[in-house]
Amino acid sequence: MSIAKNIVVVREKINAVARRANRNSDEITLIAVSKTFPAESIREAYASGLRIFGESRVQEFISKLESLKDLPNAEWHMIGHLQTNKAAKAAELFHAVDSLDSLRLAEKLNSAAEELGKKLPVSIEINVGGESAKTGIAPDSQELENILRAAPILAHLEIRGLMTVPPFTEDPEGARPFFRKLRGLRDQIAARYLPKISMDVLSMGMSHDFEVAIEEGSTCVRVGTAIFGKRNYLSED
Repeated sequence: MSIAKNIVVVREKINAVARRANRNSDEITLIAVSKTFPAESIREAYASGLRIFGESRVQEFISKLESLKDLPNAEWHMIGHLQTNKAAKAAELFHAVDSLDSLRLAEKLNSAAEELGKKLPVSIEINVGGESAKTGIAPDSQELENILRAAPILAHLEIRGLMTVPPFTEDPEGARPFFRKLRGLRDQIAARYLPKISMDVLSMGMSHDFEVAIEEGSTCVRVGTAIFGKRNYLSED
């Protein structure tokens, strides 16, 4: 199917699962994971009503940006691992960084945002499955605590919530315990740090498991292959 038809199918699924879960589908943000796909595909998704796109590499996004600058209200999110030496460029190019995974990166982004005179929304990436091959902070780590405690002095960052990529399982139900774990962690942080830190965003759920994620409270699903089609390499999105 075309990108436009794929988007219709994805939105229908979001609406259906929201109804089953007694949730309002308007509270669930759809991020089109456009990493590795060309600008033409992004333009087609934009023409079909999508406005928020996820990219995972600064350099790749730079190569697309020139041909996408004319898209009004398009919002670009960094969803991949961000090296500290690219923090300044990411703060300049992206509307939000959804993959914050260290205090050092938070400090770099905060300094860059200050120089740009902006407030940068960020989400903390949590490695719920403890997988060594994945980035993100362990739920019970001192690093997470350090970021939360430093939030008041990171005046140019707006910590909005948590993001995760759970261990992959063929059966989407296999992700449910990890989604519940992230929701529980979000609730614990909110109880301790609200209103100093917002925990409105719970970014979890990708192409094959976003319905389960919505049932477990996701406020933001990141969907790539179900919108754009398969990539040329094995990827989780």
